[in-house]
Amino acid sequence: MDRTLSPQTPATAGARLAALRVELARLGVDGVLVPRADAFLGEYVPPSAERLAWLTGFTGSAGLALVLRDRAFLFIDGRYTTQAAAETDGALWQHRHLIEQPPASVLRAEARGQRIGYDPWLHPQAALERLAESGVALVPLATNPVDAVWLDRPAPPTAPAEPHPMAFAGQEAAAKREAAAAALRQAEQSAVVLADAHSVAWLLNIRGRDLGFTPLALAVAVLHADARVDLFLDPARADTALRAHLGNAVSLLPPAELSPVLRGLAGSRVRLDPEVTPAWFGQALRDAGAEPVAGEDPCRMPRACKNVVEQAGARAAHGRDAVALCRFLAWLAKVAPGGGETEISAAARLLALRAEGPHFVGESFPAISGAGPHGAIIHYRATEATDRAIGPDEAYLIDSGAQYRDGTTDVTRTLWTGPGSPPAALARRYTRVLQGHLALSALRFPAGIAGPHLDSLARQALWAEGLDYDHGTGHGIGSFLSVHEGPAGISRTARPVPLQPGMILSNEPGYYLPGAYGIRIENLLLVRPAAGLQDQVKPFLDFETLTLAPYDRRLVVPGLLAPAERVQVDAYHARVLAMVGPLLPQAERDWLAEACAPLG
Repeated sequence: MDRTLSPQTPATAGARLAALRVELARLGVDGVLVPRADAFLGEYVPPSAERLAWLTGFTGSAGLALVLRDRAFLFIDGRYTTQAAAETDGALWQHRHLIEQPPASVLRAEARGQRIGYDPWLHPQAALERLAESGVALVPLATNPVDAVWLDRPAPPTAPAEPHPMAFAGQEAAAKREAAAAALRQAEQSAVVLADAHSVAWLLNIRGRDLGFTPLALAVAVLHADARVDLFLDPARADTALRAHLGNAVSLLPPAELSPVLRGLAGSRVRLDPEVTPAWFGQALRDAGAEPVAGEDPCRMPRACKNVVEQAGARAAHGRDAVALCRFLAWLAKVAPGGGETEISAAARLLALRAEGPHFVGESFPAISGAGPHGAIIHYRATEATDRAIGPDEAYLIDSGAQYRDGTTDVTRTLWTGPGSPPAALARRYTRVLQGHLALSALRFPAGIAGPHLDSLARQALWAEGLDYDHGTGHGIGSFLSVHEGPAGISRTARPVPLQPGMILSNEPGYYLPGAYGIRIENLLLVRPAAGLQDQVKPFLDFETLTLAPYDRRLVVPGLLAPAERVQVDAYHARVLAMVGPLLPQAERDWLAEACAPLG
């Protein structure tokens, strides 16, 4: 939990839940939905919006609480099953799987006919429509009941917004505004509400420091069909340089002006993306006499398809990241067999090495540094209370990334600490995970294929042995934006968005044995047009691997790999050595040469 939040303790857990129920009775509702969300519906939220963590003690990045008069439920996905059990009081909170036991089914079974309150700023309209089928009465609340009982709630962020230079953005904001406005004109719509702060950042080429790991200035905007923009951001957060960068076509308005501007759209057709826009906006527009029209955020797909400058920036950022990561791996190979390092100290070492590189801003998410059984906690985060020594002869999983001004990185390696040999079962399972990773990396596929179509390819080697993993295989990556970016993803539950050139996605199959170890291997992939073949009848795409770091050869069982897979591993290692080796000090270069030697 963020240190600015008052911690959850056994004494406060029940008291907070009881206080919330008193407030619900005062509001005349039978229950309330508490998502892990703020008004911008992003993955990461400022401390002032950590309502779910404050109420339940659960600190994961995705979840939902349902509080009823005499029962309370916490919905989490497979990444957080172990973490939620450790962080919450089982006597107070019943855990449910978000996918297998979705909130709508629990509402139907536990609260049919009851009045369930929700904060319309914290739920997209599409999510509410899915819940409405559960037979409960969903009641929008004028004030958030958690805020009423959270007496030491932190203040919202106030950091200044900053221009994102053309050298990194690759396209002027004016051109982006005009292209998005043209889409509105073609659809005969007067405006679009951009409630996703990532879209605002991309459209206007601005960034900020409101969040710990995503460089956003949390702001809402309204883009008009004539390419004008109303940007709702406290003017005190905009200095002279930012105002000059925004230009005359962007009106900087305090957030209190949002309602009056929406009322000024009376009689207009206004686009709202129901998946990423708080439900509050639809009701506000209807009250104003405007017509909300469901449609995709016009910035979302262009943001996902990186331009040539952003693609070059991603390659450069991954090159610098590779130097830091390979130096870290060389260091860890030297010190791990003797012990003495911990999950926190190892992650700190990697962060310090990254910080030496140009354009480094910070981590792209809290590093997942898990030794032994902690590696089986999919989104584990070491704390002073849980920090574990990295012992000899065990598996160690490090999933980390960085924000550079020219790109965002995310990479996972699972390592054997030595000095002995890994158990045969561990090496076999690592190799099966690697086979799925290799299958996705080498894939050539026709245009029009979407992420859900590819997910099983990364699982087939595991499935053949009766194994699986309870998370998606890949997510989109932003360009100096969120490390988790839509709309495309590689998972069974991802939207069927066709993959397009310029998208960057992760490739991260895994396997987890609770109480023993975790395995995950992750590289980032850039979607690109594939070279044509003689009899090709339609366009095909393939992937360029951006991440450059060796796999742990000690965990690979060469005999399990097909000849083509062995060639693929050796070719990747040769590329890593050729591109990263010359940039390393001699000792680390020698280590990398050994780590990248052919499998034989």
